[in-house]
Amino acid sequence: MPELPEVEALKDFLTEHLVGHEIVRVLPVAISVLKTYDPPLSALEGHEVAAVRRYGKFLDIGTADGPHFVTHLARAGWLHWKDRLPDGPPRPGKGPLALRVALETGAGFDLTEAGTQKRLAVYVVADPQEVQGVARLGPDPLADDFDERRFTELLAGERRQLKGALRDQSLIAGVGNAYSDEILHAARMSPFKLAASLSEEETGRLYAALRDTLTEAVERSRGVAAGRLKAEKKSGLRVHGRTGEPCPVCGDTVREVSFSDSSLQYCPTCQTGGKPLADRRMSRLLK
Repeated sequence: MPELPEVEALKDFLTEHLVGHEIVRVLPVAISVLKTYDPPLSALEGHEVAAVRRYGKFLDIGTADGPHFVTHLARAGWLHWKDRLPDGPPRPGKGPLALRVALETGAGFDLTEAGTQKRLAVYVVADPQEVQGVARLGPDPLADDFDERRFTELLAGERRQLKGALRDQSLIAGVGNAYSDEILHAARMSPFKLAASLSEEETGRLYAALRDTLTEAVERSRGVAAGRLKAEKKSGLRVHGRTGEPCPVCGDTVREVSFSDSSLQYCPTCQTGGKPLADRRMSRLLK
C-alpha cells in the first residue's frame, strides 16, 4: 500500500506534470472506483489543474475554477504516468486499469488496481473535506507544528498497542503497515507495547523515530519517477517484508506475526528483548 512518503512523492511528481495543464477527458473503466456521482467525472473536463496536495494517503488534484479529483490508492492501487496516452478510449475488461485522465498535451495518467479486492477510490468534490476519509484524518506527522508535545498528547490515555495506534489514520495521518514496522524497529519497541505505558524517554524516542523514518523515506523518494516508487520503497525497508532475513542493525533473524489479512515484521533482539512474539494464527495452524 502506498503510504505517506510514496504519496508525497506522487504529489511532487504530479505538481510538476499536471499544474497549468487542462484536463480534457476523464474515462472510467471500473465504475466501482467512483465513490461520488455529483458532480460527475465530466465536471473536471475543461478545467486547468491549479494544485496537487496530499492529505495523509489521499491525493487531491484541485482545478482552478472547478471541482477536486481526490483519490486513495488503497492496498493495490497505483498511478501510472504516460507522456503519450494510447489513442482511443480504454476498453472495459478484467485487467487492472480502473480510470484514465487525459490532458490537452496528449499526456496523462492511468489508475490501476491489482487483485480481486477492489478498494481503489475516486471522489469528485467541491472541497476535499467532503471526503469522509479526509475529514477524519489526524495531524500530519511531518507538519511543522507536529512537535513532541503534540505527539505526547495524542498518546496520552491511548490503550491500544503501538502498532495499531500508529496505523490509525484518525490519530496520525499517513502511516500504514510498512512504515509502522519501520518506525517501531527504529525506536527499538515491541509492536505489542501499549501506547499508554510509554515513559517520557520512550515517547521521545518513538517521536524521533516517526519523524526520522518518514523524512528519510520522503527524501529517498523525492525526484523518483512514479513508476519506480514501489521499488524505491521496498529497497529502503529494514524489517517490513523481510521475514527470515538478517536484521541490518544486529544480525538477528527478522520474524513475522500474521493476521487474517496482513502481517507485521520485527527484530526480536532490537525490539522485544530477544523473545519472539506469539503468532496466534500460525499456532492454530500447527494444532
